[in-house]
Amino acid sequence: MKKLKILGICGSLRRQSTNMGLLKYAKDNLPEGVEMEIADLHEVPFYNADITEKPEAVKKLLKQIEEADALMLACAEYNYSMAPALKNALDWASREPQNRILSGKNAAILGAGGGMGTSRAQYHLRQSCVVLNIHPLNSPEVFSNAFSASFDKDGSLVDEKIQKLVVKQLEALKDSAGMI
Repeated sequence: MKKLKILGICGSLRRQSTNMGLLKYAKDNLPEGVEMEIADLHEVPFYNADITEKPEAVKKLLKQIEEADALMLACAEYNYSMAPALKNALDWASREPQNRILSGKNAAILGAGGGMGTSRAQYHLRQSCVVLNIHPLNSPEVFSNAFSASFDKDGSLVDEKIQKLVVKQLEALKDSAGMI
């Protein structure tokens, strides 16, 4: 049986990112029949139509998105919206002819942030998903407080309640992709 290939994309570039901690926990706790890779956005430049030759980091990202069956988007919240690194990755991918590498992909959205987690940023991301024809899961939703005891000093997820939600979300993503 074919394995479901998930690509994790993190909106936060910080070394000890709690959003990256969520993705790493997911990668280490995949359901049977699922594999996951996490994209590296550190070298991806801001999208600019004047860049006619795609940089290597962009080519790699686009290939990873194209080869993925589904996406797991770790949505950091900056000023009530999604972080620029995540939006930029989606902007680059959306410029492929007919939006072919994003259109129709299922996605899980999760995030760690201040007071309300990343609820506002996740809502903005969902709005972008409409025009990109990405199909985000409706539940379970994963919002966590990045400044709580849910994460250790290195940004790793240690809260059992949120760990269980991440695993449930992975299972839901697998189910949504028809990989039951």
